[in-house]
Amino acid sequence: MSQKNSFNIFIIGALFFVFGFVTWLNSVLIPFLKTACELSDAKASLVPFAFYISYFVMAIPSSSILKRTGFTNGMALGLIVMAIGSLVFVPAAIQRSYLLFLIGLFTQGAGLALLQTATNPYVTIIGPIESAAQRISIMGICNKIAGMIGVLALFSALFASTEHLLVNFDSITNIELREKVLQQLSNSVIFPYLIMTTVLTGLVLFIKIAKLPEIYEEEDEKTKSTHKSIFAYPYLWFGIAAIFFYVGVEVLAIDYLIVYANSLQIPATISRYYPVAALIALVVGYIVGIALVPKVISQRTSLIMNSVLGLMLLTLALCFTGKLSIYAIIGLSFAHAIMWPAIWPLSIHNLGKHTKLASAFLIMGIAGGAVLPPIFGTLSDHFGTHYAYSVMIPGYIYLIVFAVVLCKIKKW
Repeated sequence: MSQKNSFNIFIIGALFFVFGFVTWLNSVLIPFLKTACELSDAKASLVPFAFYISYFVMAIPSSSILKRTGFTNGMALGLIVMAIGSLVFVPAAIQRSYLLFLIGLFTQGAGLALLQTATNPYVTIIGPIESAAQRISIMGICNKIAGMIGVLALFSALFASTEHLLVNFDSITNIELREKVLQQLSNSVIFPYLIMTTVLTGLVLFIKIAKLPEIYEEEDEKTKSTHKSIFAYPYLWFGIAAIFFYVGVEVLAIDYLIVYANSLQIPATISRYYPVAALIALVVGYIVGIALVPKVISQRTSLIMNSVLGLMLLTLALCFTGKLSIYAIIGLSFAHAIMWPAIWPLSIHNLGKHTKLASAFLIMGIAGGAVLPPIFGTLSDHFGTHYAYSVMIPGYIYLIVFAVVLCKIKKW
């Protein structure tokens, strides 16, 4: 790898750090908003819904924007939109308005959609396609380390000053006192998100100063002569569905760990570390992926193995309760680590001029993180959080089928 490419990958790694810091805060925001806005599990599931549905809404517009701005200017614009979304959290907290919180989350997700539509193909194209999973795995490590820092920092910022009040919150009968406690909890989100707004704005300047080179996709002669439409690539469309299920199961495996622990009466002093443990499992999985793919096993083989492992761990989690079940769910994140790095290059290779549009469609698949949580929340309200995890079963089955059969289909 050249020194220039190493520097470029370092810059993109910093952006993936931002992805992780913002994305995995949802595991804290779900229990936070559930308490501050007094929500059911189903209503609290609108947190990931608002965040991830923006990817579906914004993916195609993001592709159009990138055609005009190019990859690097698109990254800067994405950061600006994310900063605006972070700023919306201030009036949302002051008014304790769940709707405003959701608007802020949607806006952040919209910025991330543009940012990811630019950066994911950038990482894929900047080097050999055979080692794309390795490069994306490196990005994933940056993403998850940021997530660990974000989860612990935000949890402390939101709950540290009110934890002693929330312990006996259910026994408070005075309406004015309850409202005062909830408003104090809501206000605790203001300072962290003002800092986030400042950092995101600063990163815009960083991107401009870095002057990343623009990447242009080259269309080979075979692509020119045989396929003129993006709809002529079935493996891409099967890959979009794979991203949908992958993101859905990954979000459920992390974002609801604190909620699940609360249902088992596990103290917050312990449960706050469960999402961090899951992110550590992801990092370990990425490191294993970097070591093995593609030197020892192919991207496709790794996807098969990890999808099967995920289904096995989920079965274990559903068959047992208590901490053993939680440990199995945490272990799911290890299985998830190599999935995105494997699905992306398997879905986007040899697309030539369609690469940016295909990237947008793949980003739309992130809507799985919006669709599965409300189903999970509804099942949780009716049958309990433990059995709600059964919604993940179809996702693993599809991922296995995609890796074994669907990704190899070149023609309809």
